[in-house]
Amino acid sequence: MKKIYLHPLPIRIWHWINAGGFILLILTGANIRNIIKIFSVETAVEVHSWAGFILLANYGIWLFYYLLTLKIKIYIPPLHRPVEFAKKALTQAKFYGWGLMVGDQNPHHSTPDHKFNPMQQMSYLMIMALLIPVQIITGLFLWDPKFFSPIVDLVGIQVIDAIHIFLWIFFSAFIIVHFYLATLGHTTWAHIIAMFTGYEEEHEEHEEHGHAEEHGHGEEHSHSH
Repeated sequence: MKKIYLHPLPIRIWHWINAGGFILLILTGANIRNIIKIFSVETAVEVHSWAGFILLANYGIWLFYYLLTLKIKIYIPPLHRPVEFAKKALTQAKFYGWGLMVGDQNPHHSTPDHKFNPMQQMSYLMIMALLIPVQIITGLFLWDPKFFSPIVDLVGIQVIDAIHIFLWIFFSAFIIVHFYLATLGHTTWAHIIAMFTGYEEEHEEHEEHGHAEEHGHGEEHSHSH
């Protein structure tokens, strides 16, 4: 079993702050809407606001780190090769929809420079570049609508609130799906443990498959000359 250092310490810290913060925001959001009862509404609003500002700072740290290290490219799909990317995305979708149930190997081979499979790239890029910023912005507008009144009056507080609630529902579902997918390693807890240690364990069969792919690419390259 080979170990790959896939998750640097800053990313692991960011991940667990983000995970805890999102869960707290989801629960306090449900509390504010009287779906569940954990705190008083006033306390839930205060905790929700503090958690939101912590995640705002955490998002800034994530963005700074990935831009500074140029690792942001792992989130960007290779759309200059659309046919190849589409084929890999369909292969990955087939694995999630059927291959998992019949014991197939995951077609994606994670490395530090190619951490995400095509479906992860598309979904994480959308979440990190669009949905989280929109949730943060709408949260700020709801936190102090008077301060942001020029925009709030233009868009409408009901519209802003509806967007914020819709994304609250989306992220609630995402947390559940994300946790489920995190249990699909070679053992149930392998991917989760890796987010504490930084090291992903590579299954031997997958390792051989990765070497075979590299060998195949090498042959194709040599034949092209």
